[in-house]
Amino acid sequence: MLLSYFQEQLIEVGCDEAGRGCLAGPVFAAAVIFPKDYYNPVLNDSKQLSEKKRMELRPVIEREAIAYAVASISPAEIDKINIHNASYKAMHLAIDALKVSPQFIIVDGNRFIPYAQTPHQCIVKGDGKYLSIAAASILAKTYRDEYMHSIADDYPAYDWKSNKGYPTVVHRNTVLTHGFTPHHRRTFRVTDPQLKLFP
Repeated sequence: MLLSYFQEQLIEVGCDEAGRGCLAGPVFAAAVIFPKDYYNPVLNDSKQLSEKKRMELRPVIEREAIAYAVASISPAEIDKINIHNASYKAMHLAIDALKVSPQFIIVDGNRFIPYAQTPHQCIVKGDGKYLSIAAASILAKTYRDEYMHSIADDYPAYDWKSNKGYPTVVHRNTVLTHGFTPHHRRTFRVTDPQLKLFP
């Protein structure tokens, strides 16, 4: 069972992103505020859940959260400011869009760019420890997957319905053969598909 909050005194928001390691498509981020006593035994890190289960949980999260928001940063902007800055900017935009202003931020991972004067705590593997971060991971992932599905038919060779823009061997081979689309991050270098992807 994941924890309901990191600290009890302040209004707390959990943040996470999806698509940081992708070769194509935007990076998405979500921010979720739950009631202090929120309980959901099914909620977990999006990577531990099936696509079907994530889609089942999304409306539950949206209905039961005090506030939630999702934001994205385009591949063109990722190329300008780099993927790390883009991930944090997407989180900031998601926080901006919340209908309730948080007083404390918990973030999945070990780094974060401070948001205004709001205190924050980075939590490694936080999406497997806190309900709000897990919920944010599910929203970011499902919204991003839907976006990749929506553009996949325009570029069928790249197999985005299956790989969602991640650097699979098929995806990287297609880039080497057909080149980049307008949805690709051009600062991510693709060489031999058997080798590591170097952003």
